[in-house]
Amino acid sequence: MRRLCQVFNSKNISLIAGILVLTSSMFSQTDSTAASSFTNNPNQIAILRWYSANSAATFAVGKGAGQAAFDGSNIWVTNSTANSVTKLRASDGASLGEFPAGTSPSGIAFDGASMWVANQDNSSVTKIHARDGKILGTFTVGFSPFAVAFDGSNIWVVNLGSSNVTKLRATDGKVLGTFQVGASPQGIAFDGTNIWVSNTAESTLTKLRASDGMVVGKFTAGTSPTGIAFDGTNIWVANQGSNNVTKLLASTGAILGTFPVGSLPQTVVFDGVNIWVTNFSSNNLTKLRASDGALIGTFPTGQFPEGEAFDGANVWVVNAGNNTVSKR
Repeated sequence: MRRLCQVFNSKNISLIAGILVLTSSMFSQTDSTAASSFTNNPNQIAILRWYSANSAATFAVGKGAGQAAFDGSNIWVTNSTANSVTKLRASDGASLGEFPAGTSPSGIAFDGASMWVANQDNSSVTKIHARDGKILGTFTVGFSPFAVAFDGSNIWVVNLGSSNVTKLRATDGKVLGTFQVGASPQGIAFDGTNIWVSNTAESTLTKLRASDGMVVGKFTAGTSPTGIAFDGTNIWVANQGSNNVTKLLASTGAILGTFPVGSLPQTVVFDGVNIWVTNFSSNNLTKLRASDGALIGTFPTGQFPEGEAFDGANVWVVNAGNNTVSKR
């Protein structure tokens, strides 16, 4: 008992006293306004926490889980082995259905009303009504389509096997053009004006003008770049061959920094403040501050994290090795 008491110096006693006063004042509130404020403000409790939270909920999806997208209310996950997509309610992870897609669905994007799914093994994309999962059409694109992006009017599909991208009109799936990029493209992002594509086999990024598909730049990235994200000003790309991410100024392509992450990084998402990177081989998630690339934390995931999506509050990670998604 004496040894325990010796541990508490004056600073410890002051801290404990402060916490007791804060706790007492919080629970002594009796009027309805104060009670409502307490109930709806988790920070009143969170400030008492002396450790960093490290919890995540996990939900089962279909076989061959790979990529994810958010539709404003729900999370959609592609299941390549099951040839399907799973829809989960973002608020609680409840399964709202598993719906057929094409063969070996991979990348997925939301256009404001429908989900677009790249079917890697049959050179097509499937348009699925987000409300009920009904297939609205299937459209031919290039060989081995891998990733999808929406530019506000059109759908862009990265064709891994034919080293090009296909542009389709979102309203009816009409092909508006096919444009050559670098070798073995895998990632794609829209920066508000241009389409960015990661060319995995040649460690470069191609920048296309979204209005007409014209190449307006080609830039060096790390080794074997894959997933890409836009943070409002900059492009972030995961380099699976060099275990880092590269930050480039979207307007010029100038490299602003390269930051280490985990092993075999796959995808990147921006949460409004931070960059999140899935590390396939190290089974974790890296969080970097977007302003300067500083490491904020590394968090465990399920087995072989691959795709991810941000729902406005949480990051959802697709664990390809055990067919689950983790909500963090």
